Amino acid sequence: MRLFSRDDAFLLAGFSLALVVVFSKPLTYLLQVARDIEQSYGLSLIPALIILSVVFVLHQQAKWQESKAQAQTVAAEARQVRERAEELERLVVFGQALGRSLDLKAIRDVTLQHLPHLLDGRQPWVMVRESGHWESLLGGASESPEEELAREAVADRALAAVSGKLHQTGVDFEADTCFRMMAGDTPMGVLGVSQVGEPLPEAQRRVLAAVATMLAFSVKNADLFREVRENSLRDFLTGCFNRAHGMEVAESDLRRARRTQLPVSVIMFDIDHFKKINDTWGHLCGDAVLSAVGQRMRDALRASDLKCRYGGEEFLVVLPETPLDGAQRVAETLRRELAEIQIPWGGKTLNVTASFGVTTAAPGELDTKTILGRADRALYHAKRWFPASSVLLTTSARLPVEVATPVECNRGTVEVRPAELDCLDRAVPGARARTSSDPRRQFCPRHARHPAACPCGSEDAARSPR
Repeated sequence: MRLFSRDDAFLLAGFSLALVVVFSKPLTYLLQVARDIEQSYGLSLIPALIILSVVFVLHQQAKWQESKAQAQTVAAEARQVRERAEELERLVVFGQALGRSLDLKAIRDVTLQHLPHLLDGRQPWVMVRESGHWESLLGGASESPEEELAREAVADRALAAVSGKLHQTGVDFEADTCFRMMAGDTPMGVLGVSQVGEPLPEAQRRVLAAVATMLAFSVKNADLFREVRENSLRDFLTGCFNRAHGMEVAESDLRRARRTQLPVSVIMFDIDHFKKINDTWGHLCGDAVLSAVGQRMRDALRASDLKCRYGGEEFLVVLPETPLDGAQRVAETLRRELAEIQIPWGGKTLNVTASFGVTTAAPGELDTKTILGRADRALYHAKRWFPASSVLLTTSARLPVEVATPVECNRGTVEVRPAELDCLDRAVPGARARTSSDPRRQFCPRHARHPAACPCGSEDAARSPR
């Protein structure tokens, strides 16, 4: 603890002068004794005492200056330690927040919240490499397309730099200092800081290098989490979503349709004679057929359409914002696409046919099982009527089965107008198949099949109307 500060110098001078006045007589006596000793022995005591006093004062002054410098050094080191501790604390908080972020949106929110506190007012930006192209994670919302292209070029140049020191110190360009985001040997993106005023100090460069590494591993973890989640939600053979996720998405689309008052349609289709394919050619051939069907679905349908393997050889397609007539066109397009599939197996080529059932949700309808049940019943009767053909049947909430226009199938054009879905497994008046060979051929009213394929062998089945 210091007894005197810089402001107490005047007080100290007055105190010293008062001491001289108080002890003036003893001091005069001592000076007289010193003069007598000098005269008696020929010594110079007074000059020597003055020199010693000056040297002592200078020595004390030097020690004081040295103590002051040491105190300043200790204070500076303590300030640096405190700043480093604060930076480390911010980095720890940033890392913990990134650890809880499992997608790019969450990483973006965390970065936007914490990164400016580590940069002392400088403007950061982050570019992430996704599927061969750059995606702005931070700092690109208000940029023009030209500015985005220029920033992508800077990011490409930063990743092209191969010097090992650049990972710690960054690489300086015309207006930016860039840090590569590396997860091991894999480049995940680039962290950039705009150069405004003085260049980045060494300590801040080290902090930003650590931030770049943390962001790289966070983005990598998000990619792995998305991949694992998609693998758990997708059927590995067809690439379509599994049944549980398909039901969840269908319910979500129905709730959204109720809010937006937009239609939602559902297609269910089943591969014809799939058991026969497995029994004749083996399950590996059946797997090849399923894989080809899944690939053709991904090629023919929109990215927003839900493609789901409902079970076995049965598939589900949910078409948001699609009315009934649009769903009919989609189903017919998909039927034609599947009919074009050719599977080379065992020296032969296998073709794929499928039967379809289509329905649409009534306004405000939220019961997913009811909607899927309508589509499934339409699919069931399509396979029952025409087991060797790909036929489209359509149901709606108000009319159990309706096909407004003739539907083209493998055997020609089929026109079906029954009154009730529950009656379709009994008599089917009005069900006719118009083919190029016999445009007036009548189906069996008991089994709704072609007379040649009808198991009942009834006379009614063999008769043809005039």
